Amino acid sequence: MNGKTKVIIAIVVVLVILIASFVIYWETTHGNRQLIDTKYRFDRAIIALPNGQVIDGKVTSWLDYQDSDAVQVTINGKTYLTHYANVCLIDE
Repeated sequence: MNGKTKVIIAIVVVLVILIASFVIYWETTHGNRQLIDTKYRFDRAIIALPNGQVIDGKVTSWLDYQDSDAVQVTINGKTYLTHYANVCLIDE
């Protein structure tokens, strides 16, 4: 490889890293969906708590766990970790 080819490869690698970093930053700060599986987006959630209280509000973020029935939902700055049976995620 000559010097020009090495420079082009280095530029491409740096651009790929910058684009990937930007996408990760944007998704974690501006999206309310999972980072890897981005086909699901929810605007609202209704959560049933063990004490009988029902939480209904705008979803700031949500996360599910691989091989688990647990889901973490943040509404109005408060994070709830519950079973999927206790939450309804809504895309309006």
